[in-house]
Amino acid sequence: MNKAFQEVNESYTMLEAINEAKRCLHCKVPQCKKGCPISNDIPDWIHELSMGNLGNAISIIRAKSNLPAVCGRVCGHEKQCEGSCVLGKKGQAINIGKLERFVADFDSENELTHENIAEKTRGRVAVIGAGPSGITVAGDLARIGFSVEIFEMEAQCGGVLRYGIPEYRLPKEVVAREIRYIEKMGVVIHRNTHVGVEITVDTLFAQGFDAIFIGTGLGMPKTLEIPVYQNGKCISEGEGAIHCSDLKRVRLAAHFLRRVELIQEGFMKPDETHVDKGAKVWIIGCGNTAMDASRTALRVGASQVNVIYHKGIDTMSALRAEYDDAVKEGVKFNWWSAITEIHVDDDLEIREIVLETKEPDKEPVRQTLPADNVIMAIGATPKTKIVRTTPGLENDERKFLITRDYPYGMTTRKGVFAGGDVANRQATVVHAMQDAKRVAEGIAQYVDAIKLLDAIH
Repeated sequence: MNKAFQEVNESYTMLEAINEAKRCLHCKVPQCKKGCPISNDIPDWIHELSMGNLGNAISIIRAKSNLPAVCGRVCGHEKQCEGSCVLGKKGQAINIGKLERFVADFDSENELTHENIAEKTRGRVAVIGAGPSGITVAGDLARIGFSVEIFEMEAQCGGVLRYGIPEYRLPKEVVAREIRYIEKMGVVIHRNTHVGVEITVDTLFAQGFDAIFIGTGLGMPKTLEIPVYQNGKCISEGEGAIHCSDLKRVRLAAHFLRRVELIQEGFMKPDETHVDKGAKVWIIGCGNTAMDASRTALRVGASQVNVIYHKGIDTMSALRAEYDDAVKEGVKFNWWSAITEIHVDDDLEIREIVLETKEPDKEPVRQTLPADNVIMAIGATPKTKIVRTTPGLENDERKFLITRDYPYGMTTRKGVFAGGDVANRQATVVHAMQDAKRVAEGIAQYVDAIKLLDAIH
């Protein structure tokens, strides 16, 4: 593996972890637990860790989380558990994320815990998509006696964890480890299986599944239409127009990050990122994906990376820690700015961009600046293949699946549930897990109810 992609944050040693755990006050009304979207029993497992009882600590964590090693690395701790820690008022919040990561890694490396596999007698559930939502639903249902099968279109499981978060923040072996744990619980995974193309929701029901969960995330990144100029003439209008999305060096962040991961795994050639050594890269957007794309661009050889955001720093959706790391690595930020033109040469290679900055209460400033690549990180929407191939399944005007509150997560098609990004309940990994846990409860209620009705009749 390229050394530039080695994990950047080091783990605790055993002594460091125990000493950090001992700082916890074990509050009677733990604000950290309130700050955790999945209500992890944080003081309880930290207390066990402080006494060296790592087996007890991981058992407490796994009672609420199916992805502890992932959450310990990529959760927004500063806005959630750590941000709620009472010691944070003195600037000394417990480093909960790093402790969770230590416990989860220690458990996996030493195989401390082995869950008793529940007898699979409550019903059969199909899960479409092996991202954070799908993994959470599968794990929660398998734990309470459901036979669960996951149908994943990719060769590797994890969704955004695998293809959207770079290796230096989340090693792929960590993701694979968590997947293996789910499989040990009895969950069956069908890889390279594209629901909506090779099989349908109706096919799955015909196979005897009692309920189906859709957790396919956001598969269609959004793009911008930026005027393209060649030799002073706009070529993005009229017959034969060349749109900015037609340029090979204009990329969507999700696609760029995916390509880099596939290159790391040996499935693509290094030059297929289309970011050359020494390139000047401009990234549009200021969420965590933009931070990942900017730091990744530096790692593949860009000499200069600039993030462009149409508002100020206080409104960016990226975690402050992710922003700080990007700044430390050399990423520059352009606030209150937007690209208004892209200039290309005769070979349609990008040569310049026009950057317009409109700070509040100031005159706009336009600059023509050298550029080689533009990467867009401005959000995404769901794909619609499953909707198109499933009678009775409806989405809204923005393509998100329509769901209801009781049973929680059921769509307009009886027995079909959805959660996380695809149902417009999008945020961080742990928020997807939070929503998926509620959907799992809804699925259990629904299947139990139909089984009861069948028994009565």
